[in-house]
Amino acid sequence: MNHVKWEGLRIAFRSIIKIKILRGTLSMNRLGSGMETLKTVEEKTLPEGYRMTELGPLPEDWKVVRLGEVAKFMKAGGTPKRGEPRFWGGNIPFVLIEDLTSCELYLSKTKETITEEGLKQSSAWIVPPGSLLLSMYATIGETAINTIPVATNQAILAIIPKDNFHVEFGAYLLKYHSRRLVRDNVQSTQKNVNKGIVQKFLIPLPPLPEQKAIAQVLKSVQEAKEKTEEVIKALKEFKKSLMRHLFTYGPVPVNETDRVEIRETEIGPLPAHWKVVRLGEVVNKFQYGISKRGEKKGSFPIIRMNNLQDGRVVAYPLQYVNLSEEEFVRFRLEKRDILFNRTNSFELVGKTALFELEGDYVFASYLIRLKVSTKYIEPHFLNYLLNWEKTQNRLKRLASRAVSQANISASKLREFKIPLPPLPEQQQIAHILQAVDRRIEAEENRKQALEDLFRSLLHNLMTAKIRLPKEFINRFAENE
Repeated sequence: MNHVKWEGLRIAFRSIIKIKILRGTLSMNRLGSGMETLKTVEEKTLPEGYRMTELGPLPEDWKVVRLGEVAKFMKAGGTPKRGEPRFWGGNIPFVLIEDLTSCELYLSKTKETITEEGLKQSSAWIVPPGSLLLSMYATIGETAINTIPVATNQAILAIIPKDNFHVEFGAYLLKYHSRRLVRDNVQSTQKNVNKGIVQKFLIPLPPLPEQKAIAQVLKSVQEAKEKTEEVIKALKEFKKSLMRHLFTYGPVPVNETDRVEIRETEIGPLPAHWKVVRLGEVVNKFQYGISKRGEKKGSFPIIRMNNLQDGRVVAYPLQYVNLSEEEFVRFRLEKRDILFNRTNSFELVGKTALFELEGDYVFASYLIRLKVSTKYIEPHFLNYLLNWEKTQNRLKRLASRAVSQANISASKLREFKIPLPPLPEQQQIAHILQAVDRRIEAEENRKQALEDLFRSLLHNLMTAKIRLPKEFINRFAENE
């Protein structure tokens, strides 16, 4: 079936082109007076082969059924008594809602396990592999398919599907319709759904081959996204290793590190020709940001701590402030400024980013602007150096800690010692790391594109606004 996976991905990209053409043709209006109007007046405008249903326009060969009609069995689980050690730590995987939210389509491991005795002394039961696990509390509608026998807590409903309800299609279907499940059934006095509500929940049911085809297309896109995430993770690990090498030996090949003369310094081993300097020797200005509360509207966007991401300043989410001309001139950010997060949680204090955005921005009071002397130090190099894990650990030792916050003052930062290679080596190091960052950014853009594609396909395939080619669907009929 490997060729079917690739065909599914190809069809996914081809199908998305149809979406703009068909968007607006069908409307998933809710049952009510508006639906009655559609039935009586606009039914004749439906595309050929479609009919109006309780769920809106659907193909004539699709049914509308209650979820209980396509389930062999449904049952929630239970939790053994937490205070009994003999009930916990056994060999039975025990599913919590956080296990559902942290996996994708399939669930193959859990954070907790229970014992046989814990199973017997609670309402938990063994859910067979290939069942649908549906969250009924908190994040209602989270769905996964267990690949191993599991027990679940009472917040999770296990659904064993009948033969006419494809389990992967069912998982995607329930993910898509989770908002409707909440909207139609969760009131201010009732924050959860239950087995009875789920049994009565209306769903569209295509013919089984089309269910399988839809699931395959969605799965192909999801697997492509997961592989991209693996590439991103590997690249980030490579970058960490590369930074450790570059800031220890300089921009030399790994197989030539034995040629680099190393000396011990107060900040660790460094190439012998590198200097150790105070940050104040290479930074011309340390400036606190403006003390004004950000609002939804205002004259100028203000950069805050959450705009510092992975060493870059990003323009989302933004707040705004109104400033006088004098204030704006004083706090206006310029390209190649470095922003240092001086006040935050202990984990995030010291977070640093380089400003390279177009436009007029100012910065908030819990940030420090560093204006470097480019005669001595390259801004990109310093930004990478300050964000290096080892440097971040050293910076945290400067922090004054309170109950929930830590602070690093400008005076302490000015005295902080850093390695200073010759300027050409700084530029080389920055260029090497920038090349890795460009690759990471390209993969993250690919991941975002695949996520957008998945969401669009999920909506349009589950509502039949687009339909897969018959020849592709027929392949799944042949395998029945």
